[in-house]
Amino acid sequence: MTQRLRLTFAKTEAMRFTGHLDLHHTWERTFRRAGLPLAYSQGFNPHPRLNLASALPLGFTSECEVIDVWLEEEMALESVRAALEPALPPGLRLLDLQAVEAHRPALQSELLASEFTVTLLEAVPDLEARCQTILQAPSLPRLRRGKDYDLRPLILALAPLPDDPQGRQRLFLRLAAREGTTGRPEEVLDALGIQPDQARVHRTRLVFQEQSISN
Repeated sequence: MTQRLRLTFAKTEAMRFTGHLDLHHTWERTFRRAGLPLAYSQGFNPHPRLNLASALPLGFTSECEVIDVWLEEEMALESVRAALEPALPPGLRLLDLQAVEAHRPALQSELLASEFTVTLLEAVPDLEARCQTILQAPSLPRLRRGKDYDLRPLILALAPLPDDPQGRQRLFLRLAAREGTTGRPEEVLDALGIQPDQARVHRTRLVFQEQSISN
């Protein structure tokens, strides 16, 4: 009988430039290195049953990533954690591990929003005014991968935060995750007139359907 596990993990600076597909492969290798019995899909091209909640763009870090992993057999959570932690590569840190019902929907279908802290590497004197301009805009037409969309309804919250210990400005972002369209921090930065390469983006929370989006 297979077992579905849900892992919450941090993706730190050492893996900031590891992309979504490579992260998937990293988790596969980690489970193999730990000697844990990964379950595989059926068919002509079996692949390990791993399901990441949301792709984290290249260059971002996070303290709240979530992945579902299926094992071929049930194991005690303490045994899984004891095997996994020594096998983790630099840049990944396991924060939480729990068993979930096997027939729950896919993580992506339950995701409502993501929250981010953005640290600016160059000062923006009128940052608060720029945020207000974005929030008061009736629409923010954008083009992504050849398709037009409106960024404004995807911005659920946008506000300056207190400066970090180095005195750098910071922003709080809460962006909607909807079927076919997800708010992206780099698009918000571009709308603010800030070059994405002049910021460090850190995801702090994934909001799922059973949670309150305003907490």
